[in-house]
Amino acid sequence: MVSPVWSVFQVAMFNLGRVIVSFSLAFLVPMAWAWVQDSAELVRVWGGCFALTLVSGGLVWWRGSRHRCELKARDGFLLVNLVWLTLPAYSALPLWLTVPDITWVKAYFEAMSALTATGATALSGLDNLPVSVNVWRCFLQLIGGLGIMLLVVAVLPMLGLGGMQLYKAETPGPMKDDRFTPRIAETARGLWGVYFVLSLACVVAYRWAGMNWADAFMHMCTTMGLGGFSSHDASFGFWNSPRIEAVAIVFMVLSGISFVRYFMVIRSRSLRPIWSDWEIRAYVVVLLGSVCLVAGHLLFAGVFPTWQEALRNSAFHVVSVATTTGYASTDYALWPAFVPVWLMFLGCFVSCAGSTGGGIKMVRMVLLVKQARRELVRIIHPRVVNPVSLGRKALPPTVMTAVLGFMLIYGAITVGLTMLMLLSGLDLVTGFSAVIATVNNIGPGLGAVGPASNFGVLSEFQLVVLTFAMMLGRLELLSVLVLFVGAFWRR
Repeated sequence: MVSPVWSVFQVAMFNLGRVIVSFSLAFLVPMAWAWVQDSAELVRVWGGCFALTLVSGGLVWWRGSRHRCELKARDGFLLVNLVWLTLPAYSALPLWLTVPDITWVKAYFEAMSALTATGATALSGLDNLPVSVNVWRCFLQLIGGLGIMLLVVAVLPMLGLGGMQLYKAETPGPMKDDRFTPRIAETARGLWGVYFVLSLACVVAYRWAGMNWADAFMHMCTTMGLGGFSSHDASFGFWNSPRIEAVAIVFMVLSGISFVRYFMVIRSRSLRPIWSDWEIRAYVVVLLGSVCLVAGHLLFAGVFPTWQEALRNSAFHVVSVATTTGYASTDYALWPAFVPVWLMFLGCFVSCAGSTGGGIKMVRMVLLVKQARRELVRIIHPRVVNPVSLGRKALPPTVMTAVLGFMLIYGAITVGLTMLMLLSGLDLVTGFSAVIATVNNIGPGLGAVGPASNFGVLSEFQLVVLTFAMMLGRLELLSVLVLFVGAFWRR
């Protein structure tokens, strides 16, 4: 008799194999770059990784084909976790083979950071790496963005986290029941189409702004995925170009908005889904307000002599960190303490649900503020009927329960992982900011892992903890933690 645990895995194996086989094609991109700009030895490395991934994925696919059946929500959760555990291992292999003095833990950390669009790097000397290796690091963030789009329409709505399930009534297809339907693929293709068009516009804009084609392609990947990897140790400080920074700001802002909304704009042929969205309005207001606040503080503190310089640096870094991209043009950790702490705070919630950004999402923060206001009103008027609403529609109590439950787990995870980092010997600023930066998929932290440094200074144990934190953050906590509930594995 087959155990319930093994039967759940068997159902997921078929689809996992298909994902791995599809992912093997990604190795052809750096192989093409290696063919043009690198050595024949690197071409063989990429070709070998392609063959290994294709064959092993094909074997998993074949082994699971006898258990093929329609995926349900439970199978989807397991599949998503397996995908985000397995693909970084395949992605880390070429890094482990090509980057000097890199350990497997660092390679896996780097790959997980790329696929989850975190942007926390453990590598230095990026300027001296082969072009194909940097292309691979950045291209993984574009692929991660595609995976996030599928996650948005297929898995997260079924969890009822108080985020994307709010779009049930408006988003076409999959959110109507607990089964994976063909319309998920249709919806995902629509979102990927929008993603592709914006990506094409981004790479052309970067080239126009002054980057070469290789840098334009790599930074397009990391901008659209809101990942923040760069091919240079100095990140955007390498160019020190207002034009390039302006292009980055525009596309980071666009990528921080729900791609579901773009899809709806195309379907309705109207901008109303954008203008009428309360979450997007809050997103824009917070970004604009923070840019003005930080610019004023930097100017008043004498960090920059003119308001133009203060505004330029403020706009770039506020948008970069708030959208969880993590680019830097200077070491903002050296600015007055208020600024880097405020930036980290913004990175925890500003991105919209349905975007490639990380954090708890703006929708949950708006709902929490509304709930707090509701409780204050109830203190004054105990009998008043004052439900939490979005627009003109009152939300059911289950939504707020889900949001409050999510925030409780978010806080517990953040505190628990921080304690682990402190127990391992890190100072408070480095340990806490490293957890915040990885759980929220921001990228750089503060202290020893600030924008002028990287995560390579940490021990392997600390990197393992943060690798798990990145996966938790990208899959919105409960998608991972549900696997540790005994009822999940029972029929």
